[in-house]
Amino acid sequence: MRKDVRILLVGEPKVGKTSLIMSLVSEEFPTVVPYRAEEITIPADVTPERVPTHIVDYSEAEQTDEQLFQEISKANVICIVYSVNNKTSIEKVTSHWLPLINDNTDKDSRVPLILVGNKSDLVEHSSMETILPIMNRHSEIETCVECSAKNLKNISELFYYAQKAVLHPTGPLYCPEKKNMKLLCIKALTRIFKVSDLDNDGILNDNELNFFQRTSFNIPLESQALEDVKNVVRKNLNEGVRDNGLTLKGFLFLHTLFIQRGRHETTWTVLRRFGYDDDLELNQDYLFPPLKLPPDCTTELNHNAYLFLQSVFDKHDKDRDCALSPEEMKDLFDVFPYMPWGPDVHNTVCTNDQGWITYQGYLSQWTLTTYLDVQRCLEYMGYLGYSIVAEQESQAAGVTVTRDKKIDLQKKQTQRSVFRCNVFGDVGSGKSGFLQAFLGRNLTRQNIINEEQRSYYAISTTYVYGQEKYLLLHEVFPDFDYLSDDDLACDIVCLVYDASNPYSFEYCAKVFKQYFMDSKIPCMMIATKSDLPEIKQIYGCTPLDFCRKHKMPPPQSFTCNTAAVPSKDIYTKLTTMAMYPHARLRCMCTCNRCTFCLCQNFLNSELLQTVRAKLYAVVLRRHVSKADLKSSTFWLRTSVGATVFAVLGFAMYRVLLKQR
Repeated sequence: MRKDVRILLVGEPKVGKTSLIMSLVSEEFPTVVPYRAEEITIPADVTPERVPTHIVDYSEAEQTDEQLFQEISKANVICIVYSVNNKTSIEKVTSHWLPLINDNTDKDSRVPLILVGNKSDLVEHSSMETILPIMNRHSEIETCVECSAKNLKNISELFYYAQKAVLHPTGPLYCPEKKNMKLLCIKALTRIFKVSDLDNDGILNDNELNFFQRTSFNIPLESQALEDVKNVVRKNLNEGVRDNGLTLKGFLFLHTLFIQRGRHETTWTVLRRFGYDDDLELNQDYLFPPLKLPPDCTTELNHNAYLFLQSVFDKHDKDRDCALSPEEMKDLFDVFPYMPWGPDVHNTVCTNDQGWITYQGYLSQWTLTTYLDVQRCLEYMGYLGYSIVAEQESQAAGVTVTRDKKIDLQKKQTQRSVFRCNVFGDVGSGKSGFLQAFLGRNLTRQNIINEEQRSYYAISTTYVYGQEKYLLLHEVFPDFDYLSDDDLACDIVCLVYDASNPYSFEYCAKVFKQYFMDSKIPCMMIATKSDLPEIKQIYGCTPLDFCRKHKMPPPQSFTCNTAAVPSKDIYTKLTTMAMYPHARLRCMCTCNRCTFCLCQNFLNSELLQTVRAKLYAVVLRRHVSKADLKSSTFWLRTSVGATVFAVLGFAMYRVLLKQR
């Protein structure tokens, strides 16, 4: 809605322009009329549309042509005043004023015009027969009003229509020559229909019509009123009502009827409630609501946003296969002015065997967009009508801004659900395969991926101690000399080298020493292509010794050359390290050489299991008498035994801690 309205009155001398303004203000006909009235501002609280209104007079005697042109350029609506008892003033409307105004306004954004026939008290006939042909020839003329400044006839109505012509213009909505709605209006109303069609069955049932009515006008419709609306459509349009619900054709017909009957403010109220501006484009304030994002904070979708996105998925997944076919995807994004997801999305998230984005992949892509580009996420959710359907103030209500990562480190806990892992590695080290394996694709499936549709991101879910978390993998281009802040900003670093290439590890070592050796970001070394024979790396030390020296977990073996879906264990370890960067996690290796592995093997050995089982059997079968329970010797032996076990356990813990 505009902040104010500026009305300019023009016309021949002596037609009563100044008298109209003074009669409106004083509510009586002035006895003395000056050449020109000063600019008058009517406060918002006394206007029907609650918008401040400025009324500007023009006098040929006091103003130059240049001043007139300036006023025309500033006006939101122009009233061309003529005298109904003066044929010359009527002729001047077409011969002088209309050409003058058109020459001084932009052709693409014509100023609405209102023809005002003053001094109707002096004649008994109407001038409408002369004026109607003029209105039909000039689409920029909104309406014509006959009034009288002397007896105050239609004075308030005149300025109401002028205000209405600005706030609810007919021009963007309707073409009088063709007698139908304009294409932009049809497009906007079609989106509104689809957003309001909550079950996506192509009709608005009574519940959806009531939802639409409450959303647009803040009041529900009575049952009888609903039936009356549908009956009007039934009588005029065969395909307007189906299964007792309003179809898209019926919805568009109803708004055409409103406009034709002069109730275009109804259509404008609907359009503005759903985010449209005066040019029938979605308002920037609607698409991009303010959202404060401090440094070192990230953005995630909250529970309400996920519920909304789930409902959008459900209503478009018509075959209920938990995946979106190309037709279903096209239908979902039909409310967008463009297709937001490119073909690379299919290599960024999980898909089914047909290459269709699954339910999990759909939510993952939304999570990715929110994390990387929250403004784009707000825009996309605006197209889907989140604030309207979820009854929120704006899309920003669906986004959570996480707290500063420094606070998470201080408190040694985090409430975040999305963790970013930047993957570094030399050319051919297997970074892309590592990303695709996270989406459940083995080497066979990866080989059929089109190189042009390759993605440098992969996102899916992992479970850490029973909690579902999103892990976002980002493949960093291997340019050692230039790494941007975005390349370095992450929760965990993954350094990938090819175990079968003797020169591959050197790049990882250089990246770590140059950028991450002194940082607090946890790092993990991944030895890919473990299905191939391991070759000694040509470097000053082995990868295992390098990791021990820099207090990193030992290198993790990985391969995506498997018959089945690649294991997700390594990704769970990455997410766990990202969640708990301050913690010393359990050993992740299987080297069978370090103290931890030797102890683990001993604890899991068959001999120890047999001894433990026999001890349990003896303890459980041994009869403890009441005399034993009362004996101090029995309790002394028990206490000493517990103490010995505690000391041995603590000693073992210290040994393992020193080893790590």
